[in-house]
Amino acid sequence: MKTALIVTSSANGEKSVSSSLAATLVDRLRENDPATHVLLRDVGADPVPHLTAETVAAIKGEPQSERELAARALSDSLIAELAAADILVIASPMYNFGMSSTLKAWFDHVLRAGLTFRYTAEGPEGLMTGKKAVVIESRAGFYSQGDGAAMDGQEPHIRILLGFMGITDVTFVRAEKLAFGPEAAEAAIAEASEALGLFAGETLKLAA
Repeated sequence: MKTALIVTSSANGEKSVSSSLAATLVDRLRENDPATHVLLRDVGADPVPHLTAETVAAIKGEPQSERELAARALSDSLIAELAAADILVIASPMYNFGMSSTLKAWFDHVLRAGLTFRYTAEGPEGLMTGKKAVVIESRAGFYSQGDGAAMDGQEPHIRILLGFMGITDVTFVRAEKLAFGPEAAEAAIAEASEALGLFAGETLKLAA
């Protein structure tokens, strides 16, 4: 049985394109393998706290106070979800040329030395290896090619953070030009949905 961790991060609730596409992928995964176990973590609706002095102390040091212990427990639970996942799905809307602050906060809690990566004499080493990931990106504009690529602070950042934890088998599925009119948005969503169906089929076939 495969486990899929779905991390959604939109502030748009039921109107979210990225969350809707993530739900489509969950349906495809279950169609291909009904035994797939799905973990849902919606940091858009239920945000992970942003870093504070106490949070940093809990994640990078030894927690002492009740708040620090609570922050450590949250980080532990998020890392446990990630560690349990064979497939990681991140649904990321682009806000101001980058990922949402809530998704960044999730990364801040799961990037922990000794658990998801470690430092060695040869440099940092990711410890979350052996996972497949798909990142669903929703964008009002067009940033994957041309002049807009220089303003893409979303995909390169996510790729670096995943790679730092050893997650290098990453597929990026983009729904772009969502603000270019209804026809362009509908076409982009349909194309992304098709790509996710192919990802689900190939992922579970290779894992069989």
